[in-house]
Amino acid sequence: MEKIYQATIARWGIDAQYDQAIEECAELITALKHFKRGKISQQEVIDELADATLMLGQLRWMFGHDQVEVAISKKLEKLRELLDQDEKG
Repeated sequence: MEKIYQATIARWGIDAQYDQAIEECAELITALKHFKRGKISQQEVIDELADATLMLGQLRWMFGHDQVEVAISKKLEKLRELLDQDEKG
């Protein structure tokens, strides 16, 4: 995957990849809204999810895999705490 990520940046540049990530996330948002209203199929959402996932992978690579993992761990801990509060609540 890293070779593909490097190749996309070499070909189109970093700014274009930021823009592409924004576009794919927006398309996923739109697909989810349309799916919720019964306008598109689950497969169409899956296809948009695949596009967004690829771009998120590229962003993770661009910003630093380890740094993203640290942030994810912090977010998961916060989520666990919220779930524990709900159970005790």
